[in-house]
Amino acid sequence: MSDFDPRELRDGFGEFMTGVTVVTTRGAAGEPSGLTANSFSSLSLDPPLALFSIGRSSNTFEDFEAGNGFVIHILADDQRDLAARFATKGIDRFEGVDWSPGFDGLPVIAGPLASFECSREHVYEGGDHLILVGRIERFTVGDRTRPALGYFRSTFISQA
Repeated sequence: MSDFDPRELRDGFGEFMTGVTVVTTRGAAGEPSGLTANSFSSLSLDPPLALFSIGRSSNTFEDFEAGNGFVIHILADDQRDLAARFATKGIDRFEGVDWSPGFDGLPVIAGPLASFECSREHVYEGGDHLILVGRIERFTVGDRTRPALGYFRSTFISQA
């Protein structure tokens, strides 16, 4: 155990500007599940791998822990409402969201800058998080003229 103040450590991590993603999967009954995450990283081109991590306290943790795959959606600046929606607890995050089933029935949200449909390749313990590595089975790249949505010091920011 460290002597770090968790809030100060989180603030320190917040000095690293990241992109914003919504990551989706299917729950035990096949229902769509998802969350907003900035813990995404490309990992490998050969084989094609990407990863994200999910906190054990997330209300979607069990869905991702048990799931066979996930979809990472990289958001554009005009998708702030979508990012906020998938970060909100206690609501149906998919209500009113345009999505369709993709690889292995995983929910693919319409309109991101890019999406990566992944089968689960590896799972690693990461303290209070689980690190999920996915093999990219399909991907799409959208309109490259739209600015990306970023996250810095606990605030959404625009790349533009």
